[in-house]
Amino acid sequence: MSKICEITGKTALNGNNVSHSKRRTKRSFDVNLFTKKFYWPEQDCWISLKLSAKGLRTINKKGLNAALIDAAKKGNI
Repeated sequence: MSKICEITGKTALNGNNVSHSKRRTKRSFDVNLFTKKFYWPEQDCWISLKLSAKGLRTINKKGLNAALIDAAKKGNI
């Protein structure tokens, strides 16, 4: 199960845990993902998307159909 937002294309990043003694160990910064169902009136169906919080705000701002078209143009879907 990949940790990628289907609208924005955000993925997990890598970094370091830094202790008090400045030792560095690898860690992963995961994306804040949600699995959410939306009703798509243009296709008259329900779809399930894995979204980040920013992707959810994008759908609220633009609408579902416009957000899906933009994501398809960018190659995220």
